[in-house]
Amino acid sequence: MTMRSVCVFCGSRDGNRPTYRAAATELGRMLADQGWRLVYGAGDVGLMGATARAAQEAGGDTFGVIPVHLMQREVGKRDLSRFVVTENMHERKKVMFMNSDAIVVLPGGAGSLDEFFEVLTWRQLGLHRKPIFLLNTDDYWTPLTGLIDHVIAEGFADDSLRDFIRTVSGIQELSKALRAALS
Repeated sequence: MTMRSVCVFCGSRDGNRPTYRAAATELGRMLADQGWRLVYGAGDVGLMGATARAAQEAGGDTFGVIPVHLMQREVGKRDLSRFVVTENMHERKKVMFMNSDAIVVLPGGAGSLDEFFEVLTWRQLGLHRKPIFLLNTDDYWTPLTGLIDHVIAEGFADDSLRDFIRTVSGIQELSKALRAALS
């Protein structure tokens, strides 16, 4: 059986609440415990670094992808199981997506939103069927899900858009949902 891989989009900062970093750390451990490979942005800062270090400490397989221009800013984590340097952000997202079976989005900023909307758009267009999960730590993504409801209500997307996203409140719920999606 081939190893399943979970792409994690998340912040290169910790955010203002300690719960964000705690969830990232718990996610890294959970992925390793389940035998799933972490695919992420290869940074060693913020929630990215916390997720990767926790996965590594728990013996997990890690696959990082970073564009050359972010090597210093995001402190490229070279001690991963696999470390790929791309020319640009678009290539980074493509490599991460192509090497994963599911997507999990933790709290993050504009970059995480960009990554989320790209895979959501691809799903809406029928380019993939990979599950997309929003880890809604401390209701971080509640305004985003409200915006998606608004987009649907205003006639700019079908109700099916909502079906492409699963919002989960914690790691235990995420683990159960990923097990079902990846089996």
